[in-house]
Amino acid sequence: MKPAAASASFSGPFALGSLSAPDQASFPALVIPGGRVLDLRAALAEPALTTRQIFERWDVLLPRLHELAADPTAAWRPLEGLRVQAPVEPRQVFQSGANYRQHVIDLEVAHRSPDDPRTVEEARAEIAAIMDRRAAEDLPYVFIGLPSAITGPYDDVVLPSWAEQPDWELELAVVIGRPAQRVPVEEALEYVAGYTIANDLTDRATVFRRDMKAIGTDWLRCKNAPGFTPLGPWIVPAESIADPGDLRVTLKLNGDTMQDESTKDMLFGVARLVSYISQTAQLL
Repeated sequence: MKPAAASASFSGPFALGSLSAPDQASFPALVIPGGRVLDLRAALAEPALTTRQIFERWDVLLPRLHELAADPTAAWRPLEGLRVQAPVEPRQVFQSGANYRQHVIDLEVAHRSPDDPRTVEEARAEIAAIMDRRAAEDLPYVFIGLPSAITGPYDDVVLPSWAEQPDWELELAVVIGRPAQRVPVEEALEYVAGYTIANDLTDRATVFRRDMKAIGTDWLRCKNAPGFTPLGPWIVPAESIADPGDLRVTLKLNGDTMQDESTKDMLFGVARLVSYISQTAQLL
């Protein structure tokens, strides 16, 4: 476990997280730029409050959170020395597969058959055309993840013995603020409370079953081991994000940039994904 940074950087006047002091239970925290935090259990006089409960009452509590963030007399404390947990324990996890245009193109080109007669440039152009057609005419590809795979953003990830090819993929994560079912695309963003970041870890060696190739992908095995979804650190309110379709997503490994892309590259944007999922499942 790595210590939390002593400061916080995000868009807007505040964000939400889940923190804990050594040997103490975690608490829902209001975080403001500069690295000061407020225990919302005490500030809202609700000793058993969790961040999930805050989002379940988002429309009611949001004005109060603004008031607290602007109150210099509140019981602020430094972030330094506190452990940063996953910012929320969700009821549901829905994941959109093959949704970043360039990522899909890179994967398809890298895994071409050895006897593929196309040049790299020809393969890229053909796959790009397929991606553009899919975005215009097809539906998102969504599968279900396990909440038990979620861990804190700075927690160590213990790989299972069978995970031969662990891989990373940083993703924009969307937090729902009220139940949503059969929501039209035009109204979908009204149900979004905030955004955070998730590292979607995958064991590439077990994506496809060797014994049942025709059945397709095995998302349980390759993506849902404990700790395979580091989340956070902060959830930024949706009102502080001008356009979720224009955000930079950057991942560094030991100081080296491994992923640097924009949500502009998503085939299906947040509104379309929320609407699509809500046609089948009730988002909670």
